[in-house]
Amino acid sequence: MSTSAVNRTAILLMAAGACLAGADSGFMRREISQVQRRPDDLTANTTGASYKPLFGAGDSDAEQLKAVVRYGELTVAPGGASAVVSYPAEEQMYFVTEGSATLLYADEKAPLKKFDFLYLPAGVKHGIANTSQAPVKIMVMGYQTPAGRSVELPSKIMLANADDVPLQVLGQHGPTTQFKLLMGLTSSRRDKLAAAYTMNSLFLMDFAPGGTNIPHNHAAEEEIYLLVRGSGEMVAGRDAAGKDVRHPVTEGAVFFIRPGTQVGYYSNAKEGEAHDLILAVRSNLPGARVRPQ
Repeated sequence: MSTSAVNRTAILLMAAGACLAGADSGFMRREISQVQRRPDDLTANTTGASYKPLFGAGDSDAEQLKAVVRYGELTVAPGGASAVVSYPAEEQMYFVTEGSATLLYADEKAPLKKFDFLYLPAGVKHGIANTSQAPVKIMVMGYQTPAGRSVELPSKIMLANADDVPLQVLGQHGPTTQFKLLMGLTSSRRDKLAAAYTMNSLFLMDFAPGGTNIPHNHAAEEEIYLLVRGSGEMVAGRDAAGKDVRHPVTEGAVFFIRPGTQVGYYSNAKEGEAHDLILAVRSNLPGARVRPQ
């Protein structure tokens, strides 16, 4: 190879390196089907319970999260049960993606079914028992409660089902995506459950065929997006030229989005097909000013 050719190659390699260095890597991606089950508080000394740590506790990149303590999938087989746990400084949200079970909550029990969602206050003992004939799968979401914050226990179990939450259009996200606002802060006036202190918005996005969640970002919030149904392209980050980066995704793809990172979604669904569905959750960074809802 000539000297000039070597120089040209070196220049191209340096340029490529500069592009990679300049790209926005403010996200992490997981595929539920590819994440290995690992021991967890919820599975200690149990039979029939398993846990996949997607982000936070149990994941090798846990230190990169600020407000999020854990995000993973709990599976309990028929006849099995999880451990009964409690965390003094961590509030949790559960969302049932598949099956039915019984919630153990302090000294109470409550039935759970697909698309139920619930709030678990810091310090309250809770667990899952499965007396059905099929596995139950639950997304477990945990967040640090604010240091020094007075936390009031709700007078009853904060539990509802997504099918009972109306769809609505939020103008800033475009007309082809409808939202179900499931859970928000204790001060929330818009969400089905006003329960949390750090987690500020748990919601479902329902996409019309070819629908779009217009790319956007939030400066002081961590976000997690799970594609519950469908396929499309998730926007996560921007390249060195400032262009949104689209990632092909199918059911089970999960993205953790750092504050200030561009995020959005483009559905591949066609007319007559089931709508794409994304479960999304946002949390305030420690010390960040709480947005009114």
